[in-house]
Amino acid sequence: MAVSQEEVIASLSPERRAHVEARAQELIEEEMTLRDLRSVHHLTQERVAEILGVEQDSVSRMERRADMLISTMSGYVEAMGGKLRLIAEFPNRRPYAVKLCDLTENGQTSRRIKSKMPKVAD
Repeated sequence: MAVSQEEVIASLSPERRAHVEARAQELIEEEMTLRDLRSVHHLTQERVAEILGVEQDSVSRMERRADMLISTMSGYVEAMGGKLRLIAEFPNRRPYAVKLCDLTENGQTSRRIKSKMPKVAD
């Protein structure tokens, strides 16, 4: 008789279950597309387009792109109330990961986007 996933999770200690669930969430977050990210934030393409000052079809094209400018991706993330961070990883360097900064124009968010960003509750 096969054991279900729910039964296995239920058999774990509360601490272990919390650890497994947190790691599962990390893995899910690591693999999100722009479309997934927008959906999680309960935003439509139309709303993101409005914040960015572009047409909805431009947002649709952004979400399907395999390659885009960092400034474009940064604007998209900022339109959802987030901040894009870029990490460079080097196997022969300690620390292995280096956060790259000041990738937007003059290291600042576009005024157009900043003024239209949705308010995020603390």
